[in-house]
Amino acid sequence: MIILGVDPGTATTGYAIIKSKNRKVGAVEYGCIRTSQKKSDAERLEEIYSDLAKLIKKYRPQLIAVESVFFYNNVKTAITVAQARGVILLCARQNKTKIVEFTPLQVKSSLTGYGKADKQQVQYMVKALLGLKTIPKPDDAADALALALCAVNQLY
Repeated sequence: MIILGVDPGTATTGYAIIKSKNRKVGAVEYGCIRTSQKKSDAERLEEIYSDLAKLIKKYRPQLIAVESVFFYNNVKTAITVAQARGVILLCARQNKTKIVEFTPLQVKSSLTGYGKADKQQVQYMVKALLGLKTIPKPDDAADALALALCAVNQLY
């Protein structure tokens, strides 16, 4: 099964493609969709949509795992993340791909067994579970890998 993990954001959207077969998982590709602050919000959201659609077309994931917006101290950040999430959900839906959503607490619990694990603990588990030589960078891509792994854990 091919799973696309997506960590939403307007400036940076992390993505990760992983493959799961017979309970073995491997990273296929991961990185970030970066948009320019010089562009309007609408242009940035269109770019996220377009790049995500290309990834879906290329890899044909059976499942897309997206982080849920569940709490932010900064209202402006919450709004921009919610806008990016909306575009991601629309893109997945238009490409007839199943969507699963996870809160950060669910991801941390799934990967480390502890819902309040710090970012370094989660990143270490991503590296270990995928057999990577180094912790994936940037953080948004590592978060997308964590989301995809959380989805795999839900399947088994």
